[in-house]
Amino acid sequence: MSRLSSNQIAWRAAQDIADGAYVNLGIGLPEKVAQYQPAGREAIFHTENGILNFGESPAQGEEDWDMINAGKKAVTLKPGAAFFHHADSFAMVRGGHLDVAILGAYQVAQTGDLANWSTGPKGVPAVGGAMDLVHGAKRVAVITDHVTKDGQPKLLERCTLPLTGVGCVTRVYTSLAVVDIEGGRFVLREKLPSLSIDELQAVTGAKLHVPGPVADLVVPEL
Repeated sequence: MSRLSSNQIAWRAAQDIADGAYVNLGIGLPEKVAQYQPAGREAIFHTENGILNFGESPAQGEEDWDMINAGKKAVTLKPGAAFFHHADSFAMVRGGHLDVAILGAYQVAQTGDLANWSTGPKGVPAVGGAMDLVHGAKRVAVITDHVTKDGQPKLLERCTLPLTGVGCVTRVYTSLAVVDIEGGRFVLREKLPSLSIDELQAVTGAKLHVPGPVADLVVPEL
């Protein structure tokens, strides 16, 4: 089954960020979103460790390791960027000053519950700032592969891993589709043209509702 690359998923998520939005990007795959801002639009990216208005990753060999994001990746700064204390950063999060948080996921439930940390042997050792982000940001989106490495669905009726937040996710961008969460159910908005709805349903762990036309999920080669 063909699927989008991580760069292509990040590109698709970036297209929905409004001009001037204040956005937090989670560690891992969500960090890539900063590379794909649409022409004519500019988001202000926030990182929990204390930078506002960072830009794309620097070229290899040009990193300044005093300027990193929460995932310890080197970043560049845009004009007007600001540095601040970790506590002030979380005050921004908890105070409702972020328009969007884009996070990764192990599992997403049809009710909008999110599980993006695990206590297993290879799991993330703690939930970190994600628990604050899912309740402080005005909108929470997830970008993820549609299935796990062993082919199990990541979009489920109910999460089986520890929850990061309850009823917090409103849209999921996956390697196969774009799915909204409305009224406690998954609503299919876009899918890869090469994939039938039945094929997509077969790798989804909860019912996909199709209230109207489903757009083709078309992205550039990246």
